Amino acid sequence: MNISIGIADILLISPLIALFVFSLIPITIKVLRGNVEQSPAATVIEALIGLTLTAGLLILFGGSGKTAFNGQLVFDGLTQWMGLIAVVASAGALIMMYENPATKGKQFSELVFLAMNSILGMLILVSAVDLLIIFIGLELMSLSLYLMVAMSHEQKISKEAAIKYFVLGSFASAIFLYGISFVFGTAGTVNLIDLMDVSAGLVGTNKLYLFGIAFIVLGFCFKVSIAPFHAWTPDVYQGSPTPLTSFMATAVKTVSFAAFLRVLATKPLLGSQNLFDVMQWLAVITMTVGNLAALVQTNFKRTIAYSSISHSGYLLVGIITAGISQNSAFSATSVIFYLIGYGLMTMGTFAVISLIEKDENSVVSTENLAGFAKKQPLLAICLTVFLLSLAGLPPTLGFFGKLYLFSSAVNEGLIWLSLWGVINSVIAVYYYLRPIVMMYMREGDCDIADEGSYATTVLIVVAAILILTLGLASGPLFSMIERSLV
Repeated sequence: MNISIGIADILLISPLIALFVFSLIPITIKVLRGNVEQSPAATVIEALIGLTLTAGLLILFGGSGKTAFNGQLVFDGLTQWMGLIAVVASAGALIMMYENPATKGKQFSELVFLAMNSILGMLILVSAVDLLIIFIGLELMSLSLYLMVAMSHEQKISKEAAIKYFVLGSFASAIFLYGISFVFGTAGTVNLIDLMDVSAGLVGTNKLYLFGIAFIVLGFCFKVSIAPFHAWTPDVYQGSPTPLTSFMATAVKTVSFAAFLRVLATKPLLGSQNLFDVMQWLAVITMTVGNLAALVQTNFKRTIAYSSISHSGYLLVGIITAGISQNSAFSATSVIFYLIGYGLMTMGTFAVISLIEKDENSVVSTENLAGFAKKQPLLAICLTVFLLSLAGLPPTLGFFGKLYLFSSAVNEGLIWLSLWGVINSVIAVYYYLRPIVMMYMREGDCDIADEGSYATTVLIVVAAILILTLGLASGPLFSMIERSLV
């Protein structure tokens, strides 16, 4: 297939070009300085300028609905919103990297280079409408991440986490690629726009096509921590430096769900009742396993890791709903809206953990939070907002996210899935309230490790304010997202 490249294509992919160019700046400066690291502040500022430019170009060109490279990439509302969520979450992770003891210091330019290229893979992933391009985006994102986790200053647990992440991530990628081969062999194309016309019919009549789609879904289930393919998540999240845990739990999850949404938008679920039923049960099992496991955790970071698994279950409800809806704009909007809230509150929670960690070997348990409200009242209030939003209590953004997500499922007749979501939200309240009780009702000496961590503190305060203000303005925000998808 001949792919012609014109000026229009270059303009559409300008966010990706800007991101790659800015990723080269810190590492090039280090080479020119004779392998001497420049100031970490300068490195992170250069990266944030690159991300800001990328976000601006996404806003300018991302929602045009045009395609690039003969329909291999599409720049629609989904690309724009999911890309912006990933860029903002990544910017937050970079700020944390600058001030966290496990990531700051030596090899910081290399770490930022890998982070920026991982984000480049994410932007390819959210804009791809070709299964092979999705695979390329997935691998660029993942390979950079494997190296980032391994580069932690902590010498034991992080290396174990990197190996687990690499082995299981490679396994998931192999399954995904195997599924693509079956789809191409039976449908004669791997372009999702072409598959929209034939997918529902082929799934019902061709077992090999159903097998291929099932393997592609399986690959995504690994990437977004759907039970029973979630076992790597708590170990990798706990073993990785906290800024990278935030990066994986927010940006990586967002773009993986974006690609998952595009694949299921070809409507394979309408052609196979068995596949539809299995995915519903996966959603129920994921949210239940995540919440029940989080109840018994004492490590605060591991608790939020299991919480992240349960939120994958909630999001899968929205993905399934969009996959069967004839008018999927409302369902897709509810997924994007939920990811905005989830990204802010998860990033904020990990940012607080990052501030409390005293060194790369530091472990923050829930009991360690005792007395935090007395030492750091502002940060304690912000963490309370994050946890209440994760629990889905009004008037936070998390409440409205669940409201829209479960409403879209009810509109498509998936009442039992919504009921399971509500039951699990009630179960989750217990482990989200436990840290709040520790902060305000237990005596202790919990404090931040470095009073000079101003950038992370500002990040936390801004995230808390956004959760409350966007929660109050949820209606206009939801309508704006929905209009961009129609």
